[in-house]
Amino acid sequence: MPASVQLNHTIVQCRDNRVSAEFLAYILDLEVGREWGPFIPVTTENGVTLDFANIPAESIVPQHYAFLVPEEDFDGIFDRMKTTRVDWFADPHRMHPSEINHNDGGRGVYFIDPAGHAMEVITRPYGG
Repeated sequence: MPASVQLNHTIVQCRDNRVSAEFLAYILDLEVGREWGPFIPVTTENGVTLDFANIPAESIVPQHYAFLVPEEDFDGIFDRMKTTRVDWFADPHRMHPSEINHNDGGRGVYFIDPAGHAMEVITRPYGG
């Protein structure tokens, strides 16, 4: 039987690791961890750490990060998104601005973080 594999951490490239880490932590109501070396960590409830690291802006390759959240937490997350005045979309191609999707019977939105990464919040996993 194969070993149990879990994602432990990933590095999130950004222009300003403090700004990007605090932005995501605020939206998702998470804690910003203690800076260590070039990283500022934000850890999700399932123990995965996003380590924000500064790199030159022209070197940032936009990535996609999706977060599964409980239905009861969605409204608070959505309210914090609106507080930051971030644009949101119902789809990854940004064709449906200011809308929420209801894929698989849940709710979901996409938004762009300060470094240009596509962030997604969903209440149901796809195919669920």
